[in-house]
Amino acid sequence: MLLLIAGLLLFLATHSLRIYAEPWRQATIARLGEPAFKGLYSLLTLAALVLIAVGYGQARQAPVVLWSPPVAMRHVASLLTLPVFVLLVAAYLPGTRIRQAMGHPMLIGVKLWAVAHLLANGTLADVLLFGGLLAWAVACYGAARKRDRLAGVTYPAGPVSRDIAAVLLGLGLWAAFAFWLHLVLIGVPPLG
Repeated sequence: MLLLIAGLLLFLATHSLRIYAEPWRQATIARLGEPAFKGLYSLLTLAALVLIAVGYGQARQAPVVLWSPPVAMRHVASLLTLPVFVLLVAAYLPGTRIRQAMGHPMLIGVKLWAVAHLLANGTLADVLLFGGLLAWAVACYGAARKRDRLAGVTYPAGPVSRDIAAVLLGLGLWAAFAFWLHLVLIGVPPLG
């Protein structure tokens, strides 16, 4: 459990810099240069993800069960994650109306993903991982929208074809993950 907690703390600390240390972040980028900062940030993120993966895997070997969700919650979670993949694609596909409306669809996707997993899982490790990421996404989304308002940032929409592409790509990614990748990468078949 300690590796999971350490990984979460490292991930949340580095990914929350814009919330609690924006002046330091900007000064560090100015001092190191953007490529060096992004390289260091990427290394810390990779280290955090490895710690989270190993720690979560270890915690699953001896789970501390807090509650036992009904089996139906696995199917609810699978359905809730469907829009998550659309939101993730929309976050990185320029000019979607989805991004124009939401501003930061990836963070909304992370919130929905975390809620889905909290519904379907009831161990202490799940609460730490998904609950921690849910709290982070809520805080980040609020901070990002506030930054956008203060800076007058808007997200222009392109043609509807971009949204159609985001939906189709998101559905394809969801299907690949739901029917194959989740089992390969996580070891659990989400659809039973």
